[in-house]
Amino acid sequence: MNHIRPISGSSTVSPTLVDPFGRQIDYLRVSVTDRCDFRCVYCMSEHMTFLPKPDLLTLEELDRICSAFVSRGVRKLRITGGEPLVRRDIMTLFRSLSRHLESGVLKELTLTTNGSQLTRFAKELASYGIKRINVSLDTLDPVKFKALTRWGDLSKVLEGIDAAQQAGIHVKINAVALKGDNEDEIASLMEWAHGRSMDLALIEVMPLGDVGTERVDQYLPLSLVRACLAEKYTLEDIDFRTGGPARYVQIKETGGRLGFITPLTHNFCEGCNRVRLTCTGTLYMCLGQEDAADLRGPMRASESNDLLYAAMDNAIARKPKGHDFVIDRRTKQPAVGRHMSHTGG
Repeated sequence: MNHIRPISGSSTVSPTLVDPFGRQIDYLRVSVTDRCDFRCVYCMSEHMTFLPKPDLLTLEELDRICSAFVSRGVRKLRITGGEPLVRRDIMTLFRSLSRHLESGVLKELTLTTNGSQLTRFAKELASYGIKRINVSLDTLDPVKFKALTRWGDLSKVLEGIDAAQQAGIHVKINAVALKGDNEDEIASLMEWAHGRSMDLALIEVMPLGDVGTERVDQYLPLSLVRACLAEKYTLEDIDFRTGGPARYVQIKETGGRLGFITPLTHNFCEGCNRVRLTCTGTLYMCLGQEDAADLRGPMRASESNDLLYAAMDNAIARKPKGHDFVIDRRTKQPAVGRHMSHTGG
């Protein structure tokens, strides 16, 4: 297996990254590939055209940019995709980045996955200090799962979740609320997750990329979901945060936590501490805006990180106050043209 040689970059101590609204950027989400072994109906079209492999940052370059952000105050790194675990030799990146956990400068290294490869990688991930992961799972019905993911096998995902828990990794389930597809089983999905000591976070569908169907036909407001759940369960607001946008309640009857990620019914922009790096080295300061900054060019232009740091500063100085997501019958085009798999979930 290949090894990454850590690059220290500039030896000077650099200030933290603070945007124009006083928000400190301490959370970086990194898409290591736009490829995936699923074709989820709200994320991709069935026949996707992926980036040419030469366009992707190398694992060494991903390590260098991540480490540059860590040196500027990022304390949480989340590896995403596409499906991050389908990228060849991806464990070398986790191994290399784990040095920041060992030094104590990084508080958390984690990932979001569809779970299909966890049986293979769970133990190794745990050995690199990954203590918590998110698994995307929208239904426990095998037939419906196959329809929603187009290519997925539910049994492999469930086996992967088993493997992760056996390796000592805490699993949180992410489920996109989809009108007409899984709204009738959100309660049972929650009870299943809580029965296995897993949190569940519900996510409103986001208008990113052309997926071959109108978003308004998929969109299920979480305000409605919460109201329906409140008819059967006792939902108690709690001050629990994981560093992301979810707002949590405790379910008295199950003892578990339920999160709501609501970019449309109640956006969470006021406290946004996140930026997203794509697998090509493009930095998006907001998931719901097109403005972006190239970090690949400045990084490759010098062995020092000075140009890279300057590009990061310029980018963060342009971070907007919030997104402009809209889903309605009058808005036919997605708010953002790129797919979620390109930006990173």
